[in-house]
Amino acid sequence: MRLTTFTDYCLRVLIYVGIEHDRRVTIDEIAERYHISRNHLMKVVFRLGQLGYLETVRGKGGGFRLCVDPASINVGQVVRETEEDLQLVECFGAGSLCVIEPACVLRTTLGRALGAFLAELDRTTLADLIGPQRELARLLSLPPEIQPAD
Repeated sequence: MRLTTFTDYCLRVLIYVGIEHDRRVTIDEIAERYHISRNHLMKVVFRLGQLGYLETVRGKGGGFRLCVDPASINVGQVVRETEEDLQLVECFGAGSLCVIEPACVLRTTLGRALGAFLAELDRTTLADLIGPQRELARLLSLPPEIQPAD
């Protein structure tokens, strides 16, 4: 299974704002730090705002910040909310055309595998992901004056 770039960027944005929870950050700042598309990030930030994870302020001096405690953000839930399609194979959806579906064990096996994948993510919060804040801040080249104290 592979997560979409959109979900990957959602998780990266949450990690960044989780580290920088005391100040508003900008899309340009995150795009520069992660070396990713500003246009993609605009969609990501908009969606994370819709989902209630980010507080956004438009205009001069605007930006966004985390508006939820990192310990209450469940990574499995974020993945479920940002992935458009968790169907590993056609038969997971309605209208399957697979002729062996009624007797197929693969579908059940893949369903259990997906469940295990999501269960592992459900055991992880944003707080877990940002645990090594000082090292993450260094890798993201954050200026010393805004690096976390840990």
